[in-house]
Amino acid sequence: MERIKPHTLSGFMELLPGEQALMDRITDTVRRVYGLYGFTALDTPLIESSDVLLAKGGGETEKQIYRFRKSDSDLSLRFDLTVPLAKYVALNYSKLTFPFRRYQIGKVYRGERPQRGRFREFYQADIDVIGDGSLDIMNEAEVPSIIYRVFTELGLHKFVIRVNNRKILNGFYDMLGLSGKSGDIMRTVDKLEKIGPEKVKAILRGDFGIPEDAANQILDFMAIRGANDEVLESLAGYLGKNETFDRGFTELKTVVMYLKAFGVPEDHFAVDLTIARGLDYYTGTVYETQMTDHPEVGSICSGGRYDDLAGYYTDRALPGVGISIGLTRLFFILSDCGLLNTDLPTAPADVLILPMTEDRAFAVEAATKFREGGVRTQIYSENKKFKAKMAYANRLGVPFAVLLGEDEIREGRVSLKDMTTGSQELLTVKEAVRRVTEAAAVRRAAAPVRE
Repeated sequence: MERIKPHTLSGFMELLPGEQALMDRITDTVRRVYGLYGFTALDTPLIESSDVLLAKGGGETEKQIYRFRKSDSDLSLRFDLTVPLAKYVALNYSKLTFPFRRYQIGKVYRGERPQRGRFREFYQADIDVIGDGSLDIMNEAEVPSIIYRVFTELGLHKFVIRVNNRKILNGFYDMLGLSGKSGDIMRTVDKLEKIGPEKVKAILRGDFGIPEDAANQILDFMAIRGANDEVLESLAGYLGKNETFDRGFTELKTVVMYLKAFGVPEDHFAVDLTIARGLDYYTGTVYETQMTDHPEVGSICSGGRYDDLAGYYTDRALPGVGISIGLTRLFFILSDCGLLNTDLPTAPADVLILPMTEDRAFAVEAATKFREGGVRTQIYSENKKFKAKMAYANRLGVPFAVLLGEDEIREGRVSLKDMTTGSQELLTVKEAVRRVTEAAAVRRAAAPVRE
């Protein structure tokens, strides 16, 4: 039989057990915080009918989507979690309670060229609030405040949530008589940090025929900087010239006010006029989150307000606001930057029971009591020498080993060995359960990120 060399496809991430434990810890933290804010869990199919997924998307989306045929069905793997959400809400409208608040953590697929920090298969962690006919502006401040809570509970503190409003941009371009080219301008300006103002200006002038004076005004507008109140004060100078701009300004000012009320420190969010988000379905507030010590990695979380995402599936007005964390990319970045807390327990068990006699009955009874006490427990039943058993415990990284020899069995006790300190105690099973539980609580209290 010809053997095939095992290999993993490019752009797909597989982790070793210890790394997977850290990834799961990050995912569990995100899930817990999302639930803390009253979001319900949702799961949508990985595979959808292509016409559903591509109803709103097109262009680049269609190029990147994994599409295939099965019999007479034209099928695709989901490329994000937002479009399937829009389908779900339209399909189940009569059964849902609005505002509908959902979170979803799941894999998505994009057939783009894999590169460092970019994957073809990756986990996203989304929250969205969907309104029925209308959706209050306060939601546009609460969503980024949840992201602030997520990152701080992960142990990540050096980040800033950058906020803008698409109405401000649309209104400004309308003032310049460029509303028909606003989408092209936004996508170009979105590259400012990567390619710089001169190249952006060259693209605006050469590719889209923007006049010299208008291109200069665009770059001057995008260069507005300062504290949030200072940026808002500068924007106030444009009021009264365009209705769309004025609405966007009012919304942005309200979001800034509520962000403070939601407890987000001002040094963790910033009004940034360069933020536009590339997707066309955003209509109001938009967000991007950046690690302040590692701006080169780009956005680690993004999203915004959309008013008509479900318009291709229903004639009902279902506005929403949402934000997404690319968990796989975030994990890769944290690992690459050396920010993962490798001191966290990553072993699959808190206790490894090592029977030293042929009679394993007491070992099984002890394991059952440990598990009844909520302690993750393994029994090592292989017929190996003591040295091999301890080597297995060390390689597994378990914090405690339980040694069961003839003396322990006779006394109905266990020898609990702390694998970190090397200390060993003879205890009842009940005492050992309490000791391990207390130690595990201390270890698990640490955050998965260590800046």
